[in-house]
This record gives sequence, structure tokens and C-alpha cells, in this order.
Amino acid sequence: MSLFKKLFNQKPDNASEGKKSERGKYMPEVQLPADERFTKQFILNGGKFLYCLDMDEIFESFDNIMLENDWYESQVYCMDDKLASKFNGYNLEFCQSPDAAFFLTTCENLIANDGSLLVSSKQIKEKKLHELPKNFVVFAVTSQIVNNIGEGLRGIKTKNTGSIPTNITTIKNFEPHEDSKDFMSYGSSSKNLYLLLLEDL
Repeated sequence: MSLFKKLFNQKPDNASEGKKSERGKYMPEVQLPADERFTKQFILNGGKFLYCLDMDEIFESFDNIMLENDWYESQVYCMDDKLASKFNGYNLEFCQSPDAAFFLTTCENLIANDGSLLVSSKQIKEKKLHELPKNFVVFAVTSQIVNNIGEGLRGIKTKNTGSIPTNITTIKNFEPHEDSKDFMSYGSSSKNLYLLLLEDL
């Protein structure tokens, strides 16, 4: 399921073009694989997507995010000690203050159908999204991509039998909405979000 092999090694296939034209106009559309759907929807939502083949590329991309935003020697909100130790070499001060430069976290799942990120109390405790910093840096792996929220919720239930996490929500808005009367964004909190996605399949 190497996402970027699919994206960058595609060559025009005349045979597949012929097949496309043979499909009737009432035939259902061929659904893209989950990883491609997630990438497309995530970018449409305004997210910044950084695909990495190994941890060296993850650290290089993280370094570029720090440079781009001038976040060196800044406070970073992080509730995950393992994640904090993984990204410890950047002169960052790990804290739990909403005034920090950015929030460093993982997620439960990446939802392909709408390009959102599923999080729970494992990542955000009992905080509401608006109580967290505006900037997010999320570390995830490709095996976390699922088709829809229902599939993600089933995965959470399976992984956490006996102690299902609370405060389950999705983050979908990655750029500010100018029209505050837009009922689709009511109650949501838009975040400037970078996704560091590691290939693990």
C-alpha cells in the first residue's frame, strides 16, 4: 500500500483509458483505495501532508516544520511521554499549556472518506479542541488509515477492550472559516495541522 509509489510511478495506461470510456454513465464510480482518498480529502480540508518512508525522513520533515514556523526553543504542548522523548532533540520545552506554540500528538485513526483525524482521550485527555493550541503536529502511520468513522470506532473498541477511551472526536477543519455562520463548521475548531505520516505497510 505504498502511497507514493502509486502517486509518483503512475504512467498513462491506454488500456485503462479504454476501459474507462467503456463504462456506462450509470455505472457506480470506481472507488479509490483508502490511502489515496484520505490524502485527497485531507489536502482539500487544508491540512499539510508530509509522507515519510522512515524515521529519518520524519525527523527531517519535523525539522523543516520547526524552521518554517520559527518554533525552535518554543513551548510545545504534549501529553504523550513516549512521543516527547522521540522528538526531544529540538530545544523544545515540553509542557501542558494551551499557550504553547503547537500541540504534538498522535491520533487514533485517519478517516479516508472525509480526510479527518479521529482522536480520543488517549491523545487529548478531557480537553475540548478549542482549549488546545491552534497549531497541531500529528504523527501517524499508514496502517491507521480506515475507510470511515464507524470503522475507526470499531478499531478503538477492539484495541481497548475493557477500557474504551472517552472524549472521542474528529479534527476536520485545517483552515479558518471566514463565514462564521456556516452551520457545517458550527462548534468545530479549525487547526493549522501538519501530518507526519510514516509508511509502515
